[in-house]
Amino acid sequence: MRQYSDKKNVQKKEYYNDRFRISASLDRLAPASDEIFAQDFAKLSSKFQINDAYIEASQLVIWIEPKDNVKVLKFLKNTLYYNNLSEMSAIDFLAERGEFEIFYQMLSMKKRKRMRIKCRIKENEPLKSAVEIYKSADWAEREMYDMFGVIIEGHPYMKRILMPDDWSGYPLRKIYPLHGDEAAQWYEIDQIFGKEYRDVIGPEIRDSALIEKENTRGYARVGHEVHFDEPYSESPSKIGEYQEDGGVLLVKKMKKSKSVTLKKRR
Repeated sequence: MRQYSDKKNVQKKEYYNDRFRISASLDRLAPASDEIFAQDFAKLSSKFQINDAYIEASQLVIWIEPKDNVKVLKFLKNTLYYNNLSEMSAIDFLAERGEFEIFYQMLSMKKRKRMRIKCRIKENEPLKSAVEIYKSADWAEREMYDMFGVIIEGHPYMKRILMPDDWSGYPLRKIYPLHGDEAAQWYEIDQIFGKEYRDVIGPEIRDSALIEKENTRGYARVGHEVHFDEPYSESPSKIGEYQEDGGVLLVKKMKKSKSVTLKKRR
C-alpha cells in the first residue's frame, strides 16, 4: 500500500463533532476510603514505585513505571488474587504529550474488586509482554501493536491480528482518518479483483454514517417499505403480506391491513 502521511490529528476535521465532546470528570477518592483497596495499595507501594493512586468509578487506579509492568502484574496475580486480566489496551496522547497511555484492567473474583493499572510510554518505547502471566494478554497485545504500533517485547507471535500484513499505518491513532487513508478505499478491490476493476466497481464507501435512500439495492427499507432493487419513489410501496413463499407453516402471514399500531406498551 501507499505509505500514509501524518495529517496532524485529522479526526478532529470530521463532521462527527459529538465524538469529541469532553465528559465531566468522575470523582476521585483516596485509596484509604476502601478497606480492601487500602490494604492492596499498601502492599503494592511497599514493593514498587507508585506515581499516583485513587479510587475512580468504584475501582482502584494505580499509576506505575512501565519497566515494572510485568513485576506488578505477577504480584497482583500471585499475592493480591487479581487472577483475571479482562482487558488491556492503549490510548493515543501522541499529539498532546508525545506518549501512549497503557492500561491493564484487573479483576479479583475472590475479593469482587476491580483494579486498573496504568503507565505511560513514548511512541517507540518497548513494553514487556504479559502473556506468560495472563494468557488473555496474547491477542490484546497483538491488537495494540496492530492498531497503535505499540512495540511489545517477548510476545510469542508479534504480528498484525486485524489488518493485513502489508497494511501501512495504525488505524486507532488519532492522526489516522476515520474513513481510512487514501489507499484504504481501493484495498479490497485491488486484492480481490485487481486494479483493472477500479472503474467497474468504484471505490469502497467507508463512511459508516452514509445512507442513500435512492439506493434500493443496498438500502431496501429506508423510511418506508421498498421492494429490493425496486425503482425509488417518495410514496411507499404497497406490500400486502410480510412472509416469503414457502415460509414456516406454523407462522401466520402478516397482512398490513390487519396490523395495529400500539399507542403504548401493554
